[in-house]
Amino acid sequence: MTEEAPHLLTEVTDGILIATLNRPDKLNAISRNMMDLLTEAVLRFRDTPELKVMLIRSTGRYFSSGADLRGGSQNVVSPVASASNTARAIRENHRLNLNNMQQLWDEMEHVEKPIVVAHHAMCVGGGLEMSLSCDFRLAARSAGYAFPEGLFGVLPASGGVSRLTRICGPHWARWLIMANKPAPADMAFTMGLVHQVFPDETFEADVMDFCRHLTKQNGEQMGAAKVAIELIAEVGRDSGRHIERMANSGLMLNPDYLKGIQEYLKGVGGKGK
Repeated sequence: MTEEAPHLLTEVTDGILIATLNRPDKLNAISRNMMDLLTEAVLRFRDTPELKVMLIRSTGRYFSSGADLRGGSQNVVSPVASASNTARAIRENHRLNLNNMQQLWDEMEHVEKPIVVAHHAMCVGGGLEMSLSCDFRLAARSAGYAFPEGLFGVLPASGGVSRLTRICGPHWARWLIMANKPAPADMAFTMGLVHQVFPDETFEADVMDFCRHLTKQNGEQMGAAKVAIELIAEVGRDSGRHIERMANSGLMLNPDYLKGIQEYLKGVGGKGK
């Protein structure tokens, strides 16, 4: 019997940790093996100073078809087999099981480095929930998005409703979740779901150019910005002002800032002569 290939492949180039979903024959359905390997990759990225950016991508007809339901990856409580099947048990199952999806998506959101996800094709269900926890979502023209959970009469409850509503607002959350309608790449851009749409022909090169651009940004600034943006999205205007001042007070003591501002001022002064 042929040994199955790893469900996630990793490589490093130019300070970018590239994680590639590697189940094209299964439409990159998210399995336990894939989740374990992705968790390892995220923790490696978090804990390795030389790694500046993480890129998540895939190959095949789908970016990801969501959780591997046929493989039993979600450990969903069976309403027939379990006598303890209660609403509370299901809520706890969402929080603690589901292959640790909620915990990993939260960790990706909290890592103080940029995580980019690149969608070359359809991205649905758990794959979309994962993508919503990334900092930057880039799409090829042929990409598309959907939450099929509505077909089963349930919600995408591993951050799907909460993150989508926060990112795109209730208006578009209703479209994807209540109406159970898909969104092609251009529509996803209008929704604010993706940051940029690139031509299919140049997609891979465009994504790598963007990731290399991020590696050249100041790491301390990006980390503080990631935390500040998340906090400010949850509080009122006055509290937001306090958060940005607190974040900047630390950044302005950073030797990188002091050196950079001096060089900038010298350059401006030189141009004015």
